[in-house]
Amino acid sequence: MYFENLAMLGNYAPFFLKGVWTTIWLSAVCLALATVTGLVVGTLHQLAWKPVRALITVYIHLVRGTPFLVQLFIIFFLLPELVGLELSPIPSALVALLIHGTAYIAAIFSAGVASIPKGQWEATAAQGLSLMQTLRHVAFPQIFQFVLPPLVGQYVLLIKDTTVVSIVGVTELTKSGLLIASRIPEGVTIFSVIGVFYFLICYPLVHLANRLEQRFTPTAGN
Repeated sequence: MYFENLAMLGNYAPFFLKGVWTTIWLSAVCLALATVTGLVVGTLHQLAWKPVRALITVYIHLVRGTPFLVQLFIIFFLLPELVGLELSPIPSALVALLIHGTAYIAAIFSAGVASIPKGQWEATAAQGLSLMQTLRHVAFPQIFQFVLPPLVGQYVLLIKDTTVVSIVGVTELTKSGLLIASRIPEGVTIFSVIGVFYFLICYPLVHLANRLEQRFTPTAGN
């Protein structure tokens, strides 16, 4: 019966693959944008004026302390009521994922900036380097070695978070599977296929995170 159901899924392959593609591009766009914004916000969290640092701290704690589903609901359902700004499902999903991802990635980059010894900042300032020159030539090369393993791990979590956006009507991988499951006998079969596709999307990043952690983690005696 299981394999018969899998054969029936072939009739819905184009629809299902469209959902897979939606998950892939939605994740790619979110990760690219959140990496840039997270880098900026995380750097400002350590180097900006104290009031700015305080606001960023509140933002990071607020986002990390509330479920992503609640954040998505606020943007999709509450935002139109509060300010009259109504977004369709995909823009709502992108905005929610960006806000959510930026907070987590900013915390990672903030820790990376904080890992740079104070003496290096003082030495570059004494040599007449500007802050931007110091970041570009001294800080960022070290920071990226520090943040790459947790950053790639966060990418995997953000890809998994895309499953939640099906709640507001985005037909991504999970949503397309749910719709197919309602149209075939023993529709639960589709969930094994969904799991395989998420594994194929996420495993390369999991493997990369493990390799990076092994590469950049000092071993005993080094």
